[in-house]
Amino acid sequence: MTAEPLHHAEDDPAEILRVLPERWHEQFLSEYHSALDAAHEVWRFQQLRELLRVWRLHAAAVSDPDFDRAEQAVREGRREEFVSMEDAFPGWADRR
Repeated sequence: MTAEPLHHAEDDPAEILRVLPERWHEQFLSEYHSALDAAHEVWRFQQLRELLRVWRLHAAAVSDPDFDRAEQAVREGRREEFVSMEDAFPGWADRR
């Protein structure tokens, strides 16, 4: 029987910082340190793991060269330039 890793290698804070554009570093580090402090309480350790997972996904998104353009298209409602969650995943709004 093999042991499951506690986290993905990509959930390593150093790897997240490496991928994450510089403009996001301060926010990530602030949230990471807060979650790290909270993780001293055993029942809040999962909060740290979740934060790292979310930031890993965020880093992947914002490091894409097309992210800023796509984000602007969404803000301006230029639907022809992006796919909505509802279009990509029918019934998305009903999954609450």
